Amino acid sequence: MNRVKDRNNAQYRFWLLIIMVGIAGFSQGMLLPVLAVMLESIGVPAAYNGLNAAALYIGILIASPFIEKPVRRYGYKPVIIIGLFLVVGSMLLFPIWQAFWFWFVLRVIVGIGDNMLHFATQVWITSTSTKEKRGRNIAIYGLAFGAGFGIGPLMTRLLDISEFLPFIVASATSALAWLFLLRLRNEWPDNEIETGAGYGTWDKYKTVLRLSWFPLLPPFGYGFLEASLHGNYPVYALRSGITVEWVSILLPAFVIGSLVTQLPLGVLSDRYGRKNILLIVMLLGLLFFGIASIVESNKVALLVAFTFAGACIGSIFSLGITYMADLLPKSLLPTGNVMAGVFFAVGSMTGPLVGGILIDTVAEGSIYYAICGMLLILITSGLIFREHDIEDVQDIKDVQDIKDVQDFQGYSR
Repeated sequence: MNRVKDRNNAQYRFWLLIIMVGIAGFSQGMLLPVLAVMLESIGVPAAYNGLNAAALYIGILIASPFIEKPVRRYGYKPVIIIGLFLVVGSMLLFPIWQAFWFWFVLRVIVGIGDNMLHFATQVWITSTSTKEKRGRNIAIYGLAFGAGFGIGPLMTRLLDISEFLPFIVASATSALAWLFLLRLRNEWPDNEIETGAGYGTWDKYKTVLRLSWFPLLPPFGYGFLEASLHGNYPVYALRSGITVEWVSILLPAFVIGSLVTQLPLGVLSDRYGRKNILLIVMLLGLLFFGIASIVESNKVALLVAFTFAGACIGSIFSLGITYMADLLPKSLLPTGNVMAGVFFAVGSMTGPLVGGILIDTVAEGSIYYAICGMLLILITSGLIFREHDIEDVQDIKDVQDIKDVQDFQGYSR
């Protein structure tokens, strides 16, 4: 009976965390296009619009170096609660005063809250998942975030009713998740496993980079892609004669495509290798965004191109995280998750800035050129990446016991 009860508690915890990730994705997916449209409507240049969008990810980057210790000390639940509180409070303040730098500061705060929520839930899920179900659980995690993120842009339609309404809806859903979380029992990471005696933080970062620098690039690419599409594309579309209504269809179409293929791609990566699947989907994504730049005047063809592009590269974040987990010893997984968050944040800041500059200078096709260029860099990096054998990591002080070594050897090919 106790085993059944524990299993039910674990399932309840997992699905509640998944729901919270979905709600966080919804808030983030709503914020980018809604504020982009509002800033464009008051005449803010595209480059400054992109800078404002990057503030969310500046917040993620600011929080990344400091987030690990509070989780180890206070557990997952308090960190998630504080993160949700920061997101809800900021959402309610956005419509109060429409000023560029006020919104910039609020977006930084939302980024800090989002990072607290995502890091704690991500480590909670991965650390409590068995090796056999890790890929499946991370895929569901990506599905939940993608679904929420895909629904978020639909809130741009509510701007016609009231500028307050999208923020009220996002705040209400986040507050609901906060209430459900109060019923969850707090847990802590296994600090004995996750920290190595005499092994400094910077040493861990360098080791993670040494072993898995390419798996960290898909989170960068996904951040670049996500922020470009949701932060820059509404501005690009309005200047290219594409209506807000079509933007609210195109962006969810990309996400729907990614949701359909999230689990199948995870299964294929289990069978044929993460790196192989990552290279194939990024190449196909580059192809479909290239097609989108050609068929832009045909809205139906553009919709099809966006859907297939999403089906190909909408899963690169979860595939990259899973590939990283394959290559790292268990003791380095929390550090790897922190670094994945940093790479995601850097990509998310780079995307809107590059996209905004290209929109102002190149104009036609600029957003597609930015995304295709980024994908080409990632594909080239993947082709030159070499997975380390166990002999290459014998000097890593953090691999303290034979079980870690055996697990790592089992992951390496």
